[in-house]
Amino acid sequence: MISTENSSTQTSKLNPIVLIGILFFIFGFITWLNSVLIPYLKLACELNNLEAYLVAFCFYIAYFLMATPSARILNITGYKKGIAAGLGVIAVGALLFIPAALTRQYSLFLFGLFVQGTGLALLQTASNPYITILGPPESAAKRISIMGICNKIAGAIAPIVLGAVALKDADGLKERLDKMSIDEKIVQLNELASRVITPYIIIVIVLVILAGFIYYSSLPEIDSDKKDDADIVEAPSVTNKTSVFQFPHLLLGAFTLFLYVGAEVIAGDTVINYGAAQGIALSSAKFFTTCTLVCMIAGYLIGIFCIPKYFTQETAMKGSGILGIIFSILALVTSGFTSVLMIALLGLANSLVWPAIWPMALAGLGKFTKTGASLLVMGISGGAVIPLIYGALSDSFNPQHAYVILIPIYLMIWLYAVNGHKIGLHQNLKIKSTQ
Repeated sequence: MISTENSSTQTSKLNPIVLIGILFFIFGFITWLNSVLIPYLKLACELNNLEAYLVAFCFYIAYFLMATPSARILNITGYKKGIAAGLGVIAVGALLFIPAALTRQYSLFLFGLFVQGTGLALLQTASNPYITILGPPESAAKRISIMGICNKIAGAIAPIVLGAVALKDADGLKERLDKMSIDEKIVQLNELASRVITPYIIIVIVLVILAGFIYYSSLPEIDSDKKDDADIVEAPSVTNKTSVFQFPHLLLGAFTLFLYVGAEVIAGDTVINYGAAQGIALSSAKFFTTCTLVCMIAGYLIGIFCIPKYFTQETAMKGSGILGIIFSILALVTSGFTSVLMIALLGLANSLVWPAIWPMALAGLGKFTKTGASLLVMGISGGAVIPLIYGALSDSFNPQHAYVILIPIYLMIWLYAVNGHKIGLHQNLKIKSTQ
C-alpha cells in the first residue's frame, strides 16, 4: 500500500516530467527541421554542400557560444523563468525566417538559426540536469530515454511536415530550373523561398503560447546542489575544487558528447542529400530522416525497458559505439538504398549515447552540476563542426566516402563507456554505502 506522502511525491515528480517531456518535443521539432532546411535552402539559395551545411553550423555553434551565459542566466532566474525565456528566444529566431524568406537572403536564414540555437542552449542547460536530478542516478538514463522518445517523435514528424510544404515537387523544379531564363529562375526560387513563411508563423505562435504556459505553471525549482549533497559525501579533494575543469571525467564526457552530436546530426541531416546523391528522388529521400529517428525511438524504448534491469547505461553506451562502427563501415562498402539504410540505422546506434553520457559525466559534481551541464551543452556544438567537415569532404571526394569521419567518433564513444567516465572519479567521491 502506498503512503499518502509517497503518492504526493510521485505526483509532484510526474508533473515536472510531463512538462519537460513537452519541452523535449519542442527541442526535437525545431532541431530536426534542419534536415529539410539543408536540401531546401541548397536549392532555394543555390548552394554547394559546404555552404548548405552552414545550416547545421550556425544552429549548433550557438550551443558553444551561449552555454556558459545560459548557466549564469539560470543561476539568476531559476529553471522556470529561464525555460520561458529560452522559448521566447527561439520564437524570435523563427520569426526571422519571415524576412529571410521574403528576401531570399541566406545570411538572414543563418542568423535566424543561430538565434534559435541560442534559445535551445538555454533550454537544454536547464532541462537535461533537471530530468537527471528527478530520481535516482542509476535510472537517469531511463528517464532521459523517455525524454528522448518525446524528442525523436517530434523529430520524425518535423521533416515530413516541413518537407511536404518546402520540398513539394522539388525534383521537377530542379529539372525545370536548368531550362529557365535568369528572370524566370528568380521568380521560381522566390516562390520556393516563400513556402516556409506560413509554417514558421505557426511555430512562433506555438512557442509564445508555451512560454506563457511555462512561466505561469507550477514547475518547481530544484536545488541540485542540495540533492547531490544528500546522495554523496564529497572528499576534501572535491570540496576544495574551484572549477569544473578539475573533473577529468566531465571534460572527456564533454568531448565525447561533442563528437557524438556531430555523428547524430550527420546521420539525421545528411541522409536526405545522401539519398539524392545515390540517385533516389527527393520525393522519397525526404522521408529518410524520419527513418533515422524511428530507429532512435526503437533504441530509446530498449533503454527504457532494459536500463538498469538487464544492463547498465555504461554497457548500453559500449554497444552504441560498436554498432556505430559496424553501420559506418557497411555504409562505406555498400551502395544505393542499402548504403542509405546503414546511415538511417545509425539512429539505433546513437539512441542510448545521450541518455547515458549525461549521468556519467555529471556524476559527483555537487555544487558544480549546473556549470558542468553548461559545459556538456557546449559539447552540442559538435553538431556545428563535424557536419561542416563532412560537407567539405563531400565536395572534395563524394558524400559516401565522407562518412569515414564517423568511425573514429564511434570508437571514442566506446572508449568513454569502457574507461573514460571513470578517470579521476574514484578519487573525488566516497559514495555512501547502502544496504
